Amino acid sequence: MKVTRKVRFAIAATAAAGLVAGLVGPAQAAPKTTVSIVQSNALTGLNPSVTNMNLTFNVDVAYLSGIGFNYYNNKATLIDNTVLGTYKVVSQKPFKVQYKVNPGRVWSDGTPINGVDLLLSHITSTAQYSVIAGLGDPGDSDVTPVFDSLGYGGIYDEHIVGLPQLSADKMSVTYEFDAAIPDWRLVAPGVAPVHTLVLMAEGKTKLQSVAANNAARDKFLKYFNTYNKKALGAIGKLWSTAYTINKVDSSTNPLLLVGNGPFMVKTAVPNGAVTMVRNPRYNSGPKVKSLKTVVFKVIGDGTAAAQALKNGEVDVYAGQPTADAVALLKSMAPAVKVIGGDQAIYEHIDLRVGPAYGTQGSYNGPFAGMSQQAVDLRTAFLLAYPREEIMEKIIKPINSSAQLMNSLMVFPSEPSYKEIISKSGVSKFTAGTQAERTAKALALVKKYYPNAAAGSGSVKVKLLFGQPSNTRRVAQAALAKAELAKAGFDLDTTPTSGWSSFLSDSKFDAAFFAWVKSAAFQSGNVGTYETQANDYGYSNKTIDAIYKELGAKPLSAAEVTARFLKVDQELIKDAVTLPIFQHPAANGVSAKLQGVNPSPFSPNLVWNVWDWYFTDK
Repeated sequence: MKVTRKVRFAIAATAAAGLVAGLVGPAQAAPKTTVSIVQSNALTGLNPSVTNMNLTFNVDVAYLSGIGFNYYNNKATLIDNTVLGTYKVVSQKPFKVQYKVNPGRVWSDGTPINGVDLLLSHITSTAQYSVIAGLGDPGDSDVTPVFDSLGYGGIYDEHIVGLPQLSADKMSVTYEFDAAIPDWRLVAPGVAPVHTLVLMAEGKTKLQSVAANNAARDKFLKYFNTYNKKALGAIGKLWSTAYTINKVDSSTNPLLLVGNGPFMVKTAVPNGAVTMVRNPRYNSGPKVKSLKTVVFKVIGDGTAAAQALKNGEVDVYAGQPTADAVALLKSMAPAVKVIGGDQAIYEHIDLRVGPAYGTQGSYNGPFAGMSQQAVDLRTAFLLAYPREEIMEKIIKPINSSAQLMNSLMVFPSEPSYKEIISKSGVSKFTAGTQAERTAKALALVKKYYPNAAAGSGSVKVKLLFGQPSNTRRVAQAALAKAELAKAGFDLDTTPTSGWSSFLSDSKFDAAFFAWVKSAAFQSGNVGTYETQANDYGYSNKTIDAIYKELGAKPLSAAEVTARFLKVDQELIKDAVTLPIFQHPAANGVSAKLQGVNPSPFSPNLVWNVWDWYFTDK
């Protein structure tokens, strides 16, 4: 699951700025201090703020490694992390917000944390800074900026004025915005060990003394204030590429692993387990009750993962559940408790319109452009896509109350859902039976491929959806292939290992995967479909304008609903995407493990890992 540039800033701002876990506290008298958690996809990088790196697993690891000014709890309430520091509005006109780091906070290498460590996020979130420093124009679709960041084009970028102002004691930073932005708490600066980037750029491969680290940070501040192209360019290259690793062992540069979270990555096996151990210097957030080690194990098959829980090989099953896996979990009671419900994650199908923003090359596939033929073929594909069959055969056996999702902006449980779907035009894709919709799809295909028929394979479509081990997605792809064949499509459903790195690859005509919400922004999911954010080359000026409006000032609920409706209408008119289902939660947890309370937002499961502990009973 992932998000693209504009929406990823929502996640980067929360998952990088609101990372929270626990402060080292006295170990409780529990039989275990190591927890093992199942993941369905593998780690691909340690910096989820880099393009194509903001995947659920990457965010989970980063969340435990670093901590910022706030985080969401299991009630979707934003909690201020006052252990790290405080933040407040210090001026209404002009609108200014000050962030202050509490004295005595330290990085895992012993270096004190101060306001300079907040400044990197300005570079990675402000297009103007990147241009002035000669690091590339994030608004230029033909060139990737030196800092290949997801933060550009977000709310912070749209409204920040000038450089952040560092206090004389270097413990606080004040930011000025051009308006009283509605989500100012959610654009808190990330906290980053900037000294490690300077040291790595200088060729260091070992941890240094605190004195050397402080001197390196002073250099970063100088580079920042003077827009030093050469020095920042070297740092940007490291920031964008050095953390894109899936293997960590004794040969890994320890500077890459410095953080201020409760846990540090000790080892990572490619496509396998990631082991994190307690950071002995952690003092930036809520106290950890007892855990000393967190192990993520990659098991893509939901049934195999559930079996591993039954065998005691793992303590928490939190992968993509299958019906068989859920049945197995329920059969394990009382040794295992099942925590269900819906997550703030939705599966969707996207169709390529052109090359992704910021990429080279072209796209000449069946869905290219906005011609009538392209729109008709995209419409045909979406008509024949068996969303209801996927729901009935794959999702409802897991969550019997699950509903087909018909809005890309809001979930079925939200108050505006019924109003939006009644006016959005989505009825085109819900009216009648699937057989009737597939017949309409074939008729559209025949307009351009007269010889098209069921099984003719007239329109070749290459689908991106996941890796071979993800059995739920493999099953979805099989259902889609069979139904689309009846409308004259030949769907290539070959699974792709490392699929996330191919989301912007024009050789794929379609993709299904999941978007996950990380914060309750007023702009909601709109940024996902903004021009610079869309991996599938879709551009719509109306949606771009609405995205800016939603981030500019507070709006009433009715005003927000009206804008969400218009976005849904545009997406459905252009036939570029449809939602399928809200992800069902089926977390299997050892009865001896206490404190697990999944959040609807990302990170869903580990947001409160500091509260977890084992009992003897």
